[in-house]
Amino acid sequence: MRGAPGEDDVPGLVLIPAVTRRLSVPVIASGGFTDGRGLVAALALGAEGITMGTRFLCTVACPVHQRVKEQIVAGSELATELIFRPLRNTARVASNSISRKVVDILGAGGEFAEVRDLVAGARGRKVFEDGDLEAGIWSVGMGQGLIDDIPTVREVVRRIVAEAEDLISWRLAAATRRDH
Repeated sequence: MRGAPGEDDVPGLVLIPAVTRRLSVPVIASGGFTDGRGLVAALALGAEGITMGTRFLCTVACPVHQRVKEQIVAGSELATELIFRPLRNTARVASNSISRKVVDILGAGGEFAEVRDLVAGARGRKVFEDGDLEAGIWSVGMGQGLIDDIPTVREVVRRIVAEAEDLISWRLAAATRRDH
């Protein structure tokens, strides 16, 4: 499953179990996963694991400019835009002057040709390479609202596994003990 919003805005709480119910292959859930809570939720919904784009984008090892990582830490879950919705090719990107202009142009009935230069990959690369957050559009998810540090990948994985194990072993086990 991909983390992009899709055209029907079906949230993960519905989409993950719907997909896993219909498929016999392992499903990896995407979209908003940043910690052990998300991993446990995805497993409970039937997924075999998760992918984490924004969480790994904001790690020491990721080869993007430090300002991008700092912006992710500073950003809330509301600091994104959905672009290309009128074209039925919706993508979630950081909210900046460029992404808002793209939304405005297409929302007013504009065509892709009118935003082509604004969304060019070369502009997005400048964001990641130079740290100019207004140079172009750049992908980031709502999960940024749950990110408050720039750790190593090792630390992210260790923390997620430990949190998931703790949730499963203690919180969920305690909840089931209360029910009996």
